[in-house]
Amino acid sequence: MTSPDKLSLIIQSGAYERIHYALVIASAALAVGKPVTLLFTMGGTRALTEDWADQAREKAFAADGLATFEDLLSACQELEATFMVCALGLRSEKLDTGDLRADIPITEGSAVSFLSDASDKGAILYV
Repeated sequence: MTSPDKLSLIIQSGAYERIHYALVIASAALAVGKPVTLLFTMGGTRALTEDWADQAREKAFAADGLATFEDLLSACQELEATFMVCALGLRSEKLDTGDLRADIPITEGSAVSFLSDASDKGAILYV
């Protein structure tokens, strides 16, 4: 089996563990030269708001020498991941683009734009 040429992740869950590990996978793919698109939808959209991360988990991870949510988010940004937020997900969470972090370039999109961005030789993961 050959490695996919691109990774596209759908991040629907708002659970810290799921979003954290989605960023682990994304940053690893980026580190080995694979382009990555992260689509945040439904509860996952909240991870793109200020101060979303579970601070107790962040402190525990940092104390154990593990990458925090903020570390991984920064790595994905520095390695040029594409951050996309689903318009439907924003509406379902009663958010709009003004509620999102200003320090990350985030494109508003949809299922159609996400699928159009995906590669036919890539992999799509649902988190």
